[in-house]
Amino acid sequence: MKSLWQADVTLPNFPTLKNDTQTDILIIGGGIAGLLTAYFLHQRGIPYLLVEKNRIGSGTTAGTTAKLTYQHGLIYHKLLAQFGLETARLYLRANQAAFQKYTELCQSIDCDYEEKDNYVYSLDQPKALELELDALQKLGYPARFCPELPLPLKTTGAVCFPNQAQFHPLRFLAEITKRLHIYEHTFVREMVGTTAITDFGKIEAEQVIITTHFPFLNKHGSYFLKLYQHRSYVLALEAAQNVQGMYVDASKNGYSFRNYGNLLLLGGGAHRTGKPGGNWSELRAFARQNYPTATERYHWAAQDCMSLDDIPYIGPYSKRTPRLFTASGFNKWGMTGAMLSAMLLSDMVLGINNDFAKAFSPSRSILTPQLFLNGLESVSNLLSFSSKRCPHLGCALKWNSAEHSWDCPCHGSRFSETGHNLNNPANGDMRQ
Repeated sequence: MKSLWQADVTLPNFPTLKNDTQTDILIIGGGIAGLLTAYFLHQRGIPYLLVEKNRIGSGTTAGTTAKLTYQHGLIYHKLLAQFGLETARLYLRANQAAFQKYTELCQSIDCDYEEKDNYVYSLDQPKALELELDALQKLGYPARFCPELPLPLKTTGAVCFPNQAQFHPLRFLAEITKRLHIYEHTFVREMVGTTAITDFGKIEAEQVIITTHFPFLNKHGSYFLKLYQHRSYVLALEAAQNVQGMYVDASKNGYSFRNYGNLLLLGGGAHRTGKPGGNWSELRAFARQNYPTATERYHWAAQDCMSLDDIPYIGPYSKRTPRLFTASGFNKWGMTGAMLSAMLLSDMVLGINNDFAKAFSPSRSILTPQLFLNGLESVSNLLSFSSKRCPHLGCALKWNSAEHSWDCPCHGSRFSETGHNLNNPANGDMRQ
């Protein structure tokens, strides 16, 4: 099940690391966050290595819908209410800086970069749109309200951010990775301090950056409490509709729309990993009703780490690990989240102060309603009877009939029918 992005791009191949080695900075994880971090360190002439257990760009990055925007749902009124003006403003400015960096890099990269307006719409919550517009006015950002949208949905309108963008993520990565120090098929099984243990030896590093989607070290940072995972689905439809922009429902379970060439990318069917959801069946039913003459060309799924408070975790892995860093919890906005992470982390490992860092600290308070829900989910599944158990923390696995996989409702690990590990944080195969 390859995505549209994987169908027409071949990324560079890199060797497997088969000996002991040393480096100043080790990056674990070859998605776009890790690769951009490596790119910035390379530009600065800093000794580093990046290791990836499979192929670069083959995980969550390959499943993105590749929207470049700092409009992350109806988030700004939530940030104002929960954290105040300073944090909300830092979040906006930081993501604007990440967006601008993409714009700069894409000027010299053939990656189908297109400027598009972005819209967050609501089916039934006009008040939420009003609150968001009011918050953006307080932040000094010129968003606008759009009462009508060219979508086959009856909405109450949308908040529009003009001059955002979309691109082809793997074409972008194919260019920036050409000269990077990368090892593929190099699986880090465990960490001893800042020494990584692989199947072929060890990598000693001064500092380590973990960009493995879900941080895999359980003894630091309590990420098993701070994160859960959400699964979503995409169809690429030919002869459907040109929507002239990028659209996403304010609800996590709604639909998203964008075009790529002559294809409409229809996203939705989302659910918490390990729980029932609409998946491709829901999208196909929507397409049959609204685009009856369209043809499905590609379908794929994506998985996203969700934080407790809608802000990513970027920075020191924990207060007790000053030489260990991570980035996770992008809440379905992984493209800008990845760029922001790379900008922050490449500064942090060099001891450079970054004004945006404090808004994204992984050590901020975790006392939120979502923490209680995550804990309840974990306890419920730990007590459930099942012969299929997740090796991460022992939760009972649930069968995903749409994708023929065993999925963990606690933290989002996934396994094939035969028990092979598909998604972390589990670092091994299924217990049977």
